[in-house]
Amino acid sequence: MLQISLREPVSFLILLMSGTMLLGQNPKPSPSEPPKPNPSAKDEKSSEFEPPPPVVSEHSLTLPDGKTLRYKAITGYLVLRDTVAEQNIAQEEEESEDSEPEATAEAKKGEKPVDPTKGKPKAQVFFVAYVAEDAGDPTARPLTFAFNGGPGSSSVWLHLGGLGPRRAQLSDAGEALPPPSKLVDNESTWLPKTDLVFIDPVGTGYSRPAQGEDAKQFWGYKEDIQSVGDFIRLWTTKYGRWSSPKFIAGESYGTTRAAGLSDYLESRYGLYLNGIVLISSVLNFQAIDFSPGNDQPYPLFLPSYASAAWYHKKLSADLQQLSLPDLLSKVEQFAENDYERALSRGDRLSPDEKNAVAAQLARFTGLSQQRFLQLSLREPDNLFFNDLLSDQNRSVGRYDSRFTGIRSYPGTDREDSDPSDEAVDGPFTSAFYTYVRQDLKYESELPYERIAEVHPWLFSRNKYLDVAQDLKKAMNRNRYLRVMVCCGYYDLATPYFAAESVVHTMNLDPAVRNNVTLSFYGSGHMVYLESASRKKLQTDFEQFVDSALSMEPVPSASREVK
Repeated sequence: MLQISLREPVSFLILLMSGTMLLGQNPKPSPSEPPKPNPSAKDEKSSEFEPPPPVVSEHSLTLPDGKTLRYKAITGYLVLRDTVAEQNIAQEEEESEDSEPEATAEAKKGEKPVDPTKGKPKAQVFFVAYVAEDAGDPTARPLTFAFNGGPGSSSVWLHLGGLGPRRAQLSDAGEALPPPSKLVDNESTWLPKTDLVFIDPVGTGYSRPAQGEDAKQFWGYKEDIQSVGDFIRLWTTKYGRWSSPKFIAGESYGTTRAAGLSDYLESRYGLYLNGIVLISSVLNFQAIDFSPGNDQPYPLFLPSYASAAWYHKKLSADLQQLSLPDLLSKVEQFAENDYERALSRGDRLSPDEKNAVAAQLARFTGLSQQRFLQLSLREPDNLFFNDLLSDQNRSVGRYDSRFTGIRSYPGTDREDSDPSDEAVDGPFTSAFYTYVRQDLKYESELPYERIAEVHPWLFSRNKYLDVAQDLKKAMNRNRYLRVMVCCGYYDLATPYFAAESVVHTMNLDPAVRNNVTLSFYGSGHMVYLESASRKKLQTDFEQFVDSALSMEPVPSASREVK
């Protein structure tokens, strides 16, 4: 999920693990083992931060067609190491020996040299992987790395919401049930089509920086890309999956990360992807940032405002009777023509022109014409959440505008909590703590940071982070890379029209333009919460994988036929 302004994040705690999991310490030897000599300081440094091996557990799942899917879950950590930095340190120490006193050089002879193959520990990254059994050659089976966004979000939402073999039980409409939450088999899991690896970026979930390492070194777009990309390279190597077709699935800020990874993995490691799934996409933050002087979001959010008004029956009878797609077609045409032109003209609009635009905005949103005149035709999202149902003292959800919540500050513009967020937070959190211990057999007393405090986050050195060009570069280099963009009509965090607009303004070359597909859902930001959309997402993904794996070879070298 995208956690930028409206969510109250949990404080980020850098905690040490206890017992044999304590960072920087080794487990105590058993009584039967002979005592070992005390290691030197350098020996301790080379052996610190070694988590126990991942836990492997066996499971089975009955699929809707009656077949049984056997799979194993792998739960634990991989350690990220800065091998480049460690080699540089070793080289600097070697170069400095000539200038050191003989006594110091003599003392160094007894020290253990730095092992450049291990490197300095930087962080341990928690993951849960699912590998199907009896599915043929595992090295040829598709592999998908999945994560959420935030920044600062764990992967619990995709993991226990839509993609994994088990999910937190909600109503068919995606609403919370009375606590405590329950786990059920996920009839729409992606596991029959692909093995899955859910990643918690450093600071989220159970992932933590190494002892003595500053967590802030991971708090930024480029820094995050590097750490997650390094994890993907390491996991692929450790588990022998370089020959597998590889996919990435990201949600919200995770789509930002996924676009950056497509470029980073290619350029840094030569790891070429077959496909990327962007769920509730944000590739250019100018499209969603309601900041002074930036008018771009207003037309892009308008169709999503209309979706919310239509759902809550706030429109006039002639619009209310339309299907949602038919309504949105009218709103989109107005938004990208009359509305954009009006905003660009500013105070050059005549009173009659301004009144006409305000009237049309009121007609499509259910708000008053006077409200739009007061706001110079600009209704930002944080006001819309409270304005739409102000007469009922209710707010609508940011992640899903169909959800409503009781206002804590009725009659004011003060922000309330997001009712669509609260509907899933408790059920998913409780379900994860139960699942990780009982099903996955993994025990940790660390708090699982579902949303970690990772601010200030360095998005970009410029005003707006734009990663669409990174994705474009990756597609130009790898003409087999396919992209699936998934959009929810009721998403007021990353509205569908903004995602669609950014894709079209990438100006992709005709040779790769058809590699992008857009899928739309009658849902919100988390398109997998309700049963119908979750099933559609699974079907769309399976078709996407099939299309990615059946691409014909692309000739890229011109040859003169004689």
